[in-house]
Amino acid sequence: MNETGLPTNWGRWGDDDQLGTLHLIDAAARRRAAAEVHEGLHVSLARRTAPVPLTTGLSPVGSPAVMPAGVLQAVNFNGAQPLAMTDSLLVNTHNADVTHLDAVAHMPVDGHVYPGVPVHAAVTPTGVTHGSADPFGEGVVTRAVLLDLAPGGGRLPADRRVTGADLDAALERAGTPLSAGDAVAVRGGWDINRPFDQPVPGLDLSAVRWLDERGASVYVGDISDARPARPPMPVHQVALARLGLPLVDVADLEPLARHCEASNRWSFMLVLAPPRITGTTGLAVNPIAVF
Repeated sequence: MNETGLPTNWGRWGDDDQLGTLHLIDAAARRRAAAEVHEGLHVSLARRTAPVPLTTGLSPVGSPAVMPAGVLQAVNFNGAQPLAMTDSLLVNTHNADVTHLDAVAHMPVDGHVYPGVPVHAAVTPTGVTHGSADPFGEGVVTRAVLLDLAPGGGRLPADRRVTGADLDAALERAGTPLSAGDAVAVRGGWDINRPFDQPVPGLDLSAVRWLDERGASVYVGDISDARPARPPMPVHQVALARLGLPLVDVADLEPLARHCEASNRWSFMLVLAPPRITGTTGLAVNPIAVF
């Protein structure tokens, strides 16, 4: 806790730390993850993103959330009879149409990124030098629990602010323990790729305190901060920026929820293996749940 009364991990693992709550994923957490695999089945937690042609010439080109397109694509032709077909992709990582990992440098607070490094020392025009998504390139494997806030395929009301008590109730419904180092997947039943002036539900500060107190290592959600946003944004400006809790933003948890409900199993192995592209504020990712 700092002078603002907000939970923080600044200084917990040193002044130069870049792993944040990934520190909580130890060998025991990975063994718990391995113990979850019984069926040999896996489910993707990523939404499908359709690229927009880079040469489309259409305007505006973007997603419903009034952003540039999530992915722009140019198919490369080399000669009349090319030996191979290639394409170039321009990925707007933090787009509401792209499931992505937020690195801790993504969201500064008070001119600093986690764990207190000045923005000018962490992010440069040629790349991120502190708090980048580089640690994710090692791969992340841990046990995870789905907390379904709208079971049975439902959807939270647009004005709902999810509390710690709501997460407690979802964990009780799941009937499974949550240990420090586990990831938490939160389903609200929403596709947030919509105009920013439309309200969407999100977590409040008590929910972020709940994640902190239980030692959550990674947050995966189809919801995060509510809209309209009110500072401090609990997920991005507290969980990510102050706790160093990595976020998998804009996940598609519908297939996962259907499998969990059908099998009456709400815990699983979570595998994150983003590309090893260095110096970024985040990376597109395809999270995999293994049962």
